[in-house]
Order: sequence, then C-alpha cells, then structure tokens
Amino acid sequence: MSAKKVIVVAGATGAQGGGLVRAILNDPSGGFAVRALTRDVNSVKAHKLATLGAEVVACDIGDEAALARAYQGAYGAYCVTFFWAHFSPQRELAEATAMARAAKAAGLKHVLWSTLEDTRKYVPLDDDRMPTLMGKYKVPHFDAKGEADEVFRSLGLPITFLLTSFYWDNFMYFGSGPQKSPDGRLAITMPMGNAKLPGIAAEDIGKCAYGIFKADGEFIGKTVGIAGEHASGAEMAAAMSAALGMEIGYNAVEPEVYRSFGFPGAQDLGNMFQFKHDFAEQFQSVRDVALSRRLNPELQNLSDWLARNAGKIPMG
Repeated sequence: MSAKKVIVVAGATGAQGGGLVRAILNDPSGGFAVRALTRDVNSVKAHKLATLGAEVVACDIGDEAALARAYQGAYGAYCVTFFWAHFSPQRELAEATAMARAAKAAGLKHVLWSTLEDTRKYVPLDDDRMPTLMGKYKVPHFDAKGEADEVFRSLGLPITFLLTSFYWDNFMYFGSGPQKSPDGRLAITMPMGNAKLPGIAAEDIGKCAYGIFKADGEFIGKTVGIAGEHASGAEMAAAMSAALGMEIGYNAVEPEVYRSFGFPGAQDLGNMFQFKHDFAEQFQSVRDVALSRRLNPELQNLSDWLARNAGKIPMG
C-alpha cells in the first residue's frame, strides 16, 4: 500500500466519489491506493468501501484543518461538493475553498476539481432571460462551483477542472423519469426543446477521473469535459421506449413552466436546462465523448446504461 500513490476522495460514498473509489480498488495493479473521506464512517456505504480495501477516514469537507490532515502523505485529491444536500451555494464555495487550501498546504501533486460553468458569465445578473435566484445567482448549483475555480487557480495548484454532465441516474432517483400525463401517457419532461443534452452514467464519472489521474500529469492545468452521449429529449425518450418495451414520450415544456413546478430546486433546474438549451453549442463542445472513452474504455452510452438500469426507473 505504501508504494502506491494515494488519492484522497471527497464524497466517497456519493455518486462521483464512490465511482472513483471503486475504479481505483478494481485496478489493484494500477499503482494507486484510495483514502475515502466521509462524514459517517459507520454508514453501510462506508463499511462497504472499507471491506473492498479503501482506507476510510472521517472528515467534513468544510473543515480545512481536518482536510489538511487527511491529505498528508497523499499524491492527489478528488474534490467534489454536493449542493442538493443543503441547497446552499455559499456552503459549496466554502467547502471548495477549504479543499483547495488544504491541498495547497499538503503539497499535493494533482488535484481534480469537479466543477461546472458559472452561468453568470453567459447570462449576467441583470439579464432578464431567466430569473436571478438567491439574489446573486442564475443557476446556483452551477455558479458557486464555477466561482470556486478561481480559488483553485489562485493558489497555483496542479489542477484539472472536470466538467461533468447530466446523470442518467437522475431518471431513477430524482423524479426525472417518465411521469403520466392527464391522458395516461408516460413522458419525460424537460425544457430543452430539440437541443441535445450531454449525459453520462454516474459511475463513469469516477472512471473518467481515474483515467485522468493515470495519465501522469497530461491533464494538469487543463479543463476536461466528459459525457457518454449527447442526446435530445426525443432521442432519450426513444431509447427509453426501446429499453422498457413501452411508449415513452418527450414533453418539451418552456423553462418558465418547468420553474413553476414547485418541487425543491425547480427554479434552479429550470434555469439550468434553459442555460444548456440557449448555449447548447458551447455546453456540448467542451464535453467530448471520444476523450471520455479514451479516459474510460468502459464508457456507456445511454442505451448501454438503460440495458442495465431501465428496470430500476420508477414510472410516475
């Protein structure tokens, strides 16, 4: 274990971090070991990671001193925040800042920061194409991550910025799957019009991240955007129909309609989809499927993912 390069993984029991932990553990000859950070080392997921061979460490990613201790002796770190646990962009920025400062103090050789675009660079706060949220954001769960990029840059860290895509896993867990319309037909609903949406299997994010660490510094100082496929709403519905053996439609609502749905985060997500639609060329162009497959030869497209998971998608 001591001869291997240690990667410290934030959010180790979550979708992104968990995928990276498993990618490292599934490659025992790859030259890397993993230190998995979690707030609850006694959780079922944490115990599972320990059983698989991870070093599991209790750590709050907002605690800079605890992070500095966790980073000691490590080669690199995977830094990720999870907005949906608290709905606070300010907390995301604080957590990212703590991870960046701790990484600098520990002298890490490679830091991956899982980030997203700061949409305010595309849609200024005084632009009324979409509402301003929380007083100073357009897409809060994007903007704070994008704002944190400068923290990592300003510290001169050996950094790779990782731009992720829409998780297809959202169809299973977050109510994004097919819902019944008043006439009884099932459809997925997104305010994307005919624009293509870059998407990815959550586990493939961790596998791509591992590919970046294995590339021996090739991607330090670079931004890497990943996706398994770019697909329109109609194409996603067609793939889902084929996998499920039933007709799934695509309901292309307007962004203001989506924002009015009233569930927690509806305005944020409505703005997010509008951003992805209105700036489709820019958003898609930086999420390279071919590069993603080079980093992760096991990369799934949507049909691959549906073949494994369609039966887990709840029908609303």
